[in-house]
Amino acid sequence: MPTLVDRRDKHDAKFEDKKDKTDIPLQESNHPDAYFAEEVKGWHGYVEWEKYPEKRKQAAEILTQYKFAEEPEFQLQPIPDTNPRLEGVRWKQYHAALGPTLKDVPAESWEIVKEEKAEDMIHVLDFPYNGEPPRDRLVQTPITRNEDHFVRNHGGIPTCSEEDYFLDIGGMVNNPKRLTMKDLKNENLFPRQSNIVTLQCSGTRRIEQINEYPGDGDELINAPWGEGAIGTAKWTGVSLKKVIKYCGGIKEGAKHIELMGVDTYFKKGHLYNYVVSVPWRKVRSHEVILAWEMNGKPIPKIHGHPLRAVVFGYIGARSVKWLGRIDAIAEPSSAPVQKKEYLYYTPQTGKHNATYSSGFSIQDMPVSSAIMGPVEKSVIVHNGSIKMNGWAYSGGGHWPERVEVSVDGGNVWYETPYEQLSDKYFYAWRTWAIDVPCDAEGWIELVCRCWDNALNTQPTFIRSAWNWDLHVTSSCHRVKVYSVNKTKPATARRLKALEEKGLSLLPITKPLPIDLEGDDDYDLETQRRKGRDPLE
Repeated sequence: MPTLVDRRDKHDAKFEDKKDKTDIPLQESNHPDAYFAEEVKGWHGYVEWEKYPEKRKQAAEILTQYKFAEEPEFQLQPIPDTNPRLEGVRWKQYHAALGPTLKDVPAESWEIVKEEKAEDMIHVLDFPYNGEPPRDRLVQTPITRNEDHFVRNHGGIPTCSEEDYFLDIGGMVNNPKRLTMKDLKNENLFPRQSNIVTLQCSGTRRIEQINEYPGDGDELINAPWGEGAIGTAKWTGVSLKKVIKYCGGIKEGAKHIELMGVDTYFKKGHLYNYVVSVPWRKVRSHEVILAWEMNGKPIPKIHGHPLRAVVFGYIGARSVKWLGRIDAIAEPSSAPVQKKEYLYYTPQTGKHNATYSSGFSIQDMPVSSAIMGPVEKSVIVHNGSIKMNGWAYSGGGHWPERVEVSVDGGNVWYETPYEQLSDKYFYAWRTWAIDVPCDAEGWIELVCRCWDNALNTQPTFIRSAWNWDLHVTSSCHRVKVYSVNKTKPATARRLKALEEKGLSLLPITKPLPIDLEGDDDYDLETQRRKGRDPLE
């Protein structure tokens, strides 16, 4: 991008006139105060904002001097058929405007994406990086490969070596401590804990809401996710409860644990570190671990190396990456990600009347499922049954007990054979597959739904689950496909004729270059059908 041009009047050193805001695009800042030092030796990309209100104010003031890119329109207009789908221009510009310690973070983060993720990832958002794997590969195995696991970042990717890393535990604990990775890995202090855990973004399947009923159009908060914003891994680390106990336990009145990631987060012109909280009861149940391994390997940089939180059964946004600080607090965190994001509104709440207090905070993930094959608008040539596969999940310590599918839009349901469901875990999905009977031809609607162990199931239609922030698309997943049943004599004849002439059925919308019927056959069949006109 071209270099940011300084449009200040030579007599106006404070950029005070809004009409003189510097236009976009920009690559780097010329503002004399645009320098914010990294906080800790060895933590590249970590600028501390939470401790320094004056620094946050200064940075926010700098941002007011520039005109940044508008939010891209991707709901009322088609999503670009590119990869990345969306670029995140304004988020890159925010970083550039704040000087040398942040301006290169977007480019550095993209290099990490290329290094650590599969080449064919679907890049939903370039920066901050959001990406999901190709849907056909996601459910090939119950445990997701590290390279294929979805990524939902809110800022850049900070990096730190294990040798330089430390974690501060404070707030309302009796004995605040600073722990190194060596401390955390010392099994004389903390027993290891490993768990199979599914993490799911609340935006999973958001594209379905967007296609039918658009909502808030922030490309970072409401990125157009498909069915792949979910993944399952074996996470290894230590129970956060054990760490809090090592710090003397919590003081009376402490009811929540606040987790801070060191990445920089922007919200309506202000800067923060990424901060959320989880209830102490969740920690007390050993359902929050501080993890340094993912599927038996050191956690990749893009997934939070050297240390991240994994919160079982909760929305993925609570599993903070690049942990820098943990505090015991009395009330839920007032940080914007906890207070102002990931809220669930009623269907009658929207741009005209939404307030932060009118939405409730998303924590436990509801029962949900998705069809990963076949894909939307595909043509399925079959012998009376269609192969379907996908995933099913329920958060909050529930697990999928049954997956049902339908080929007629949800009137008649077939249970997925238990032999084709993956193993049960308290905090993980189950992958599933079925050969479902299908006699019908032409356009049909495949549907799947999950029942969990508490008899929870999914809303029937998207409209039932729609909400202004487009979170938690938990309705039955629907995929329209074109059915071609080879057991039907007429269909079998047509397919044979196409094969003999070297013609393809695809695309289904392309007219055939041959007559659909010979004259003799037409006359004979018309006679059998009693002609086209009535007798009298």
